[in-house]
Amino acid sequence: MTRTPLEELDPSNRILKRAQYEAFVFSLLDGDVLVRNESHANPSEHEYRVTVVDGIPTHCECPADTMYDGPCKHRVAIAIRPCILDVAMQMGLVADGGVVTHRSYFRSDRIDETKAHQCDCEDVDNDFPCWECFRTCQKELPE
Repeated sequence: MTRTPLEELDPSNRILKRAQYEAFVFSLLDGDVLVRNESHANPSEHEYRVTVVDGIPTHCECPADTMYDGPCKHRVAIAIRPCILDVAMQMGLVADGGVVTHRSYFRSDRIDETKAHQCDCEDVDNDFPCWECFRTCQKELPE
């Protein structure tokens, strides 16, 4: 059985809660993710690059990631957001010149076909999803 990224990181309850409630903004960087914490008065001073390897946020530039045992809140914030992690993995493959050859298990675990919403992107000829379909992990970006 494959372990989820959150199971791999095994964060403390304190870190998990902070990763859930703080106002993080994510930007993709060649397979890595830039995490900005908008909860602070000066968010630009709380912006860190998180390295993603094989679907696991493995390293963060923040001081807490090296100073303390266990993962920092930035790594956990990515691990609990499968859409962000999935896109980071796909972007990493593109940046490395690779080809996406499989569907990530993160999306298939999250899609609930009975709750799928009706939207305008279903009638569009191209494969590009609308924001709501992508945000809710119902459709992936085209390869």
